[in-house]
Amino acid sequence: MTLHLPTLFLLDIYMLTLLGGLMLHAWRRSKSEATLGCMAGTLLLAALGALVVGLRGMGVDTLSILLGNMLLQLASGVGWAAMRVFVGRRLCWPGVAAGALLWGLLGLWPYFMSSVSLRVTVSTLLTVLYTTLTAWELWRVRRQLEVAIAPALALLLVHALFCAGLLLVSRGPAIERMWDGLDHGFLTWRLLETFLFAISIAFVILAMVRERAELRYRAAAERDPLTNIGNRRAFTGNAEARLARCVAEGRPAALLLCDLDYFKQLNDSHGHATGDAALVAFGRLLALGIRQQDVCGRIGGEEFACLLPAADEAVALQVAERIRQACSELLLEPEVRVSVSIGVASTEQAGYDLSRLLALADQALYRAKAGGRDRVECFAG
Repeated sequence: MTLHLPTLFLLDIYMLTLLGGLMLHAWRRSKSEATLGCMAGTLLLAALGALVVGLRGMGVDTLSILLGNMLLQLASGVGWAAMRVFVGRRLCWPGVAAGALLWGLLGLWPYFMSSVSLRVTVSTLLTVLYTTLTAWELWRVRRQLEVAIAPALALLLVHALFCAGLLLVSRGPAIERMWDGLDHGFLTWRLLETFLFAISIAFVILAMVRERAELRYRAAAERDPLTNIGNRRAFTGNAEARLARCVAEGRPAALLLCDLDYFKQLNDSHGHATGDAALVAFGRLLALGIRQQDVCGRIGGEEFACLLPAADEAVALQVAERIRQACSELLLEPEVRVSVSIGVASTEQAGYDLSRLLALADQALYRAKAGGRDRVECFAG
């Protein structure tokens, strides 16, 4: 199969421009995702650079070679920057511009400008370097990222290996001949691979950004915005999953139902800001005072719940008392303290049904309130 080089060149420019425009549109729609903006810059700079390089032979050879390749190297640098932004690292502008500046400086060397082989070699090596750096940005934080990065890593590494391999196979003489119309193999395969790589990496980056956004929206939907712990929906789902595991492993579990005492009076006397501060402080106290396998959440206005897997009634009472004591020591403002009443129920009494555990713990909580508040009561069936 013979590929028409000018057609492939124009198709490459068209596809880079189209993908860059689509990425720019996605960035403007998302507003907060800078990765898409950087990727748009990468693709559009690559399209412009390819267009300028294509002007070679129209009487502007020196400008075409110098400016076009500087734009292409800048595109590679911005692509590296896009991945740094995605993983939460600061932009390194000197590194982004280094390839383009190096090309510009080499352009002052007459021998460099007269040697096609040397120019192509330097350009390809810079592309391989930036591509490898881009892959490294993902690889170094692979355990912290919540999205699938394998497709992006595979594309980047294949792109780097392809460019390096093509350079090794073609060598100097073949590269020289391609501009004379005797051997278009290097340029043809490079354009074709660039075309396929641009399409693939653009869609993979879009998929990664979308996946992360969906995960963050889902996490936000299951988190109480004030206390930053799970809301009722998150608590219910996680608690039921832990209970199912306790059933499978034959282990007990216990539930604590906590209610801040005199919360309405606190709001009325000191304002809602103080009430909110009390909720935030208790939510933090609860989250820090439980084990990693425990589940806690704010399930009502001033009501919190905590499920303790693999804990019997005695352990639950100890945990509840520790939470009650820590709450009594909270000082929101000078002479403004809060207390909590806690009801405890265990699977020994209620079985492994979450709604029944909550109902029995609520009865125990009622006894704690009736008994004077600032106390822990266990359900006594």
